[in-house]
Amino acid sequence: MRVDEILTHTQKTLFSFEILPPLKGGTFEEIHRNIEPLLEFKPPYINVTYHQEEVVYKRHESGLLEKKVVRKRPGTVGIASALQYNCRVNVVPHIICGGFTREETENALIDLHFLGIHNVLVVRGDPERSQKEFIPEPDGHSHAVDLVKQVIALNQGSYLDQELQNSTATNFCVGVAGYPEKHAEAPNFQSDLRHLKEKIEAGANYIVTQLFFDNRKYFDFVARCRAEGITVPIVPGLKPIALKSHLQGLPKTFHVEIPDELVQEVERCKSNKEVRQAGVEWAVAQTKELIAAGVPAVHFYTMGNSDNIGQIARACF
Repeated sequence: MRVDEILTHTQKTLFSFEILPPLKGGTFEEIHRNIEPLLEFKPPYINVTYHQEEVVYKRHESGLLEKKVVRKRPGTVGIASALQYNCRVNVVPHIICGGFTREETENALIDLHFLGIHNVLVVRGDPERSQKEFIPEPDGHSHAVDLVKQVIALNQGSYLDQELQNSTATNFCVGVAGYPEKHAEAPNFQSDLRHLKEKIEAGANYIVTQLFFDNRKYFDFVARCRAEGITVPIVPGLKPIALKSHLQGLPKTFHVEIPDELVQEVERCKSNKEVRQAGVEWAVAQTKELIAAGVPAVHFYTMGNSDNIGQIARACF
């Protein structure tokens, strides 16, 4: 079932979450053990992230550097297929610009369509660690809006090969990312909203937000979107703090602000176990307020761990 249909027709706030594929050499059983405690809350869909291949440099005894491309995790298509058919749940694989040509993107979408997977989350992706700015592949996409347009073109039966005979139109529901505290690369909030609206006008069906810790950021973001004429469902995304190091790491990585009340609570904790519980309690309060406001779903970023998300779900769903 398409995510936009799920979000539009729900009578209550839904629970969904995102998983990180295991490192190379891992198994589906590892994923299943991690997410099994969350399946009891009947998520209507599960997101599967994708991280592009990394470039590393190996130094030889001669002193010369060898450039190597390393793929640390399995591909999204295989993970998504295994999830959908083993767990009987809709999956939303992430499709990114980074590391893909237009043809490779089309081939991945064709595979997903063939497998009966009709939901994707389209994002540009982060720059490689060795790069200061995002650099697309030759004949790849520079921006998420262009990726949205390619998916919508397939939905209309338009493939890259214009001479293709008897092509079949796909039926992808397209999700895109939104940033309640502005994308780090956007010069200002209004510019960021214009780019978001371009993705919706290109055919995207719903928005899921970057993580945030202050619900006012989300409510203000939704209000700004509606004023801009963006009417699609906007799903809030949450990630509970679990380590003291998150106080420095999360703002740096995700460019979000952590409320001082939460900062002080974490700083008072004597161990990461206490931090984890403080993070759960904060996220429970956030989730309950969001549910009371009637959001269509609350989406959780598990980052490979599910026990704290399970605690939140038990308290709220």
